[in-house]
Amino acid sequence: MTSDDDNKPIKVAVVGGGCASIAAAFELSRPEHAGKYEVTVYQLGWRLGGKGASGRGAADRIEEHGLHVWLGFYENAFRLMRECYAELGRDPSVCPIADWRDAFFPDPCVGMADVGRDGRWLQWTAMFPSARGLPGDSLSEHNPFTIMGYVSRTIALLKTLLTGVTTHRDADTASPDVAVEVPSGGARLSAREVSSIVNRLLKIVALGATAGIIEALAVAEVLIRTGSKDSSNTVVKLLQEIARSVRDSLERLFDENDEVRYKWEIIDLVIAILVGIIREGLIADPRGFDAIDDQECRQWLLDNGASPKSVDSAFVRGLFDLAMAYPGGDFERPALAAGQAIRGSLRMFFTYRGAMFWKMRAGMGDVVFAPFYEVLKKRGVRFEFFHRLENVRLSAPRELVPGDGPHVTALEFDVQATTKNGDEYDPLVDVDGLPCWPARPDYDQLLGGDRIEAEGWRFESFWDRNRVAGKTLRVGEDFDFVVLGVGIGAIPHVCSELVDRDERWRAMVEHVKTVPSQAFQIWLREDLETLGWPDPPPTISAFAKPFDTWSDMTHLVEQESWTAKPGAIAYFCSALGDGVDTSRRADDGYPRRREREVRANAVRFLEENIKHLWPNAVDGDGRFRWELLMDPADPLRQRHGAEAFDSQFWTANVDPSDRYTLAPPGSIKYRISPLDNTYDNLTIAGDWTACGFNEGCVEAAIMSGRLAAHALSKRPALAAIIGYDHP
Repeated sequence: MTSDDDNKPIKVAVVGGGCASIAAAFELSRPEHAGKYEVTVYQLGWRLGGKGASGRGAADRIEEHGLHVWLGFYENAFRLMRECYAELGRDPSVCPIADWRDAFFPDPCVGMADVGRDGRWLQWTAMFPSARGLPGDSLSEHNPFTIMGYVSRTIALLKTLLTGVTTHRDADTASPDVAVEVPSGGARLSAREVSSIVNRLLKIVALGATAGIIEALAVAEVLIRTGSKDSSNTVVKLLQEIARSVRDSLERLFDENDEVRYKWEIIDLVIAILVGIIREGLIADPRGFDAIDDQECRQWLLDNGASPKSVDSAFVRGLFDLAMAYPGGDFERPALAAGQAIRGSLRMFFTYRGAMFWKMRAGMGDVVFAPFYEVLKKRGVRFEFFHRLENVRLSAPRELVPGDGPHVTALEFDVQATTKNGDEYDPLVDVDGLPCWPARPDYDQLLGGDRIEAEGWRFESFWDRNRVAGKTLRVGEDFDFVVLGVGIGAIPHVCSELVDRDERWRAMVEHVKTVPSQAFQIWLREDLETLGWPDPPPTISAFAKPFDTWSDMTHLVEQESWTAKPGAIAYFCSALGDGVDTSRRADDGYPRRREREVRANAVRFLEENIKHLWPNAVDGDGRFRWELLMDPADPLRQRHGAEAFDSQFWTANVDPSDRYTLAPPGSIKYRISPLDNTYDNLTIAGDWTACGFNEGCVEAAIMSGRLAAHALSKRPALAAIIGYDHP
C-alpha cells in the first residue's frame, strides 16, 4: 500500500524502539531515499532500547536490562553502528565517545566454568587471537558464511588442537608406506576412488600418530570438497576413525588432567559437527543448517558420534547459557534447535573479526541508542514517546474493494503522558559530555509530572494501565505503512485480530517461545585481583545456577560519577523461571514479586557461589563480605548484612516484550519473515522473525530491521544483509 499521491511521502509508523525497529527507521530515513519515507517511531515510556535499554541512575550508574556484549561476527550491527557514528560526526574534544572505536573495544578473554575432577569449580579461560579486519568491514575476498567455509575452518581448528595434544604413542612413529594422492583441480571423485583413498588413510590413522592424523584431516577436507554424495559415508567413516584414535590416545589421561579432558571434549564435539554436516548432506542442501532445526542440538551431537561427557561439557552448557535455551526457565530441560546452535557456534568461532567479543565503553543506551536517536532526529524522524500500543486493527474482509489486499486500518494507542508545552519529549541527559538515557523519565517535562511521580506510574510495565488519553492512528491519514517491532511476547495482546484470523500467526505465537531473564549488577570496593580473580577481565558462562553468566565491567567506572570510585563492577545474568501466567494484566503486583524473587536469587548466589569465582570475597567462615558493596548515596559507608544488596541494581525481565526469544527444536519453521507480504502495509521486525539468524541477539534484530526496510523500499539489497542466505 502506498500514498495516494506519488509525490507525497509515504508515512511509516514504526512501533517499538528496540534494535530491529531502529534499524528499520535508519534504513528508511537514509538520505538516498530523498525524503520518500516520513518515519515516526512510537515508543512505550521515555527511552529507546527494548531489551537493550539502559539508563543512568544514582551517581550516573549505568543500569542495564541485562549483560550486553557484542560478538565479532555481528556484521550487520557493526556496519550500521559505524555508519551512524560517521554520520553523527561528534567532536572528540567535547564528547568522550565520538567514534565507534571509542564506543567499542575488543574483549579477547572468554571462558567457561566447569567442575574439575576434584569437585571444585574451575574457570577455563582463553585469550582468543585477533582475527583479520574489523566487524563491519567490507567482505573482500569471499563470503565466509558458507557451510564449506565453516568446514575448512573447523578442520583447521582440529589440526591446531591435535598439534598441541601429547599422546601416549610416539609422535614420530613412522606412517605406513602408503601413498595418498588426491587429484588436484577440484575434479569430482567417484565413490570407488574416495573409498580407495580413505582405506589407505585408515591405515595411517590406526597408528595414532598425530602427524598421520593431521595428514588424514588435510586429505579429508579435499575429499569433502570433491567427493560425491555417494561417498559421504566413506568420509564419515574416516572422521569417526580419527575420533576413535584420538580418544584411545587420550582416554587414560582424562581423569588425571582437566586440560586434556577439555581438549578432548572440543575435538570430540568438532568431529561430531563435521560428521553431522556430511551425513546430513548440508553442504549441498539449499536449506543449509535450517534442514536440521527440527532436531535438538545435544541429541544431534550424540547421533553423530559425540560422547555423552562431551555433550554435557562446559562448552555445550555455555552455548545453552548464552542462548538462555531453557524453555520455561527450567534448567533441567535445555532445548535448542540443532541448525541454529551449530550455525551460531561456527559463526562465533570462525567468522569473528578483530575479537570474538566486543564490550561497550558505556551503557548500551548510551553507546547504541543515543547515537541512533540523534542521527534519526537530524534526518527528520519523529519520536512519539509514552505511546503504548493496544491494538492493531485489520481491514474487515467484507470491506475490501477488488484488488485491495488485507491491511492494517488503524493503530490504537494509550497515551501514557504528555509534555507541558505540547512539544516533543526531550529524552537525553548529559553525563560529562556524553548524551545518555536516564533511568527515570524527566517528570519536569510532563504534564502532571509531580502527581505521576508520586503515584509511582511504571511506564514500561505491561501491568501498569495508567494513561492520560487514547489515540487512534488511521491508514491514509496518519500512516501508510506499519513496521511492527514489538516483542513476540506482546503479539497476542496487541494483535488479537491477526492471531484470531490468521492461522500462521496463531502458530507463530504458539511455537516461538520466550523466557523471562534475570540480571544483577554490583559495585565493589576492591578490584578483582584483590578478590582473588587471577586472569584478565573475562566474560564467562556455564557457571553455577541461577546466574550462569558473568562479565567484569570495571571499565565502566570511568563513565560513572562516584565520589569514591569502585574497585570493580560485575554483571550477572541468566534465564528466570516462568512463574504465573503473564497474561493476567489485572495482577499488577506480579512484576514486583518477581523482582523480589530475583533479589533473593542474587543474595543466595553471592552467599553460596561467589567464592568459587572470587575466593577473597568471603570471610574466614566462608560468608560473603557484604561490606564490599558500595552505595552510590554514601560510597564510604559499609553495611555488613544482606541489606547492603539493596543499594545495588537488579531486574526481573518478565514483561511480554522483554522476554528473551528462544529457538527450541521444531519452532523456527513457524517464524514469519519481515518479507512476508500477506498484509500489504504491514511488516514485522524483531529477533523473533525469520531473519536468517534465528536467535535472540542484536545481530538477529538488526538483520530483521533491515529486512523490514527492504520489504517496503527494496533497500538495502538482500545481498547487502550479511549472512542472510535464505530465498
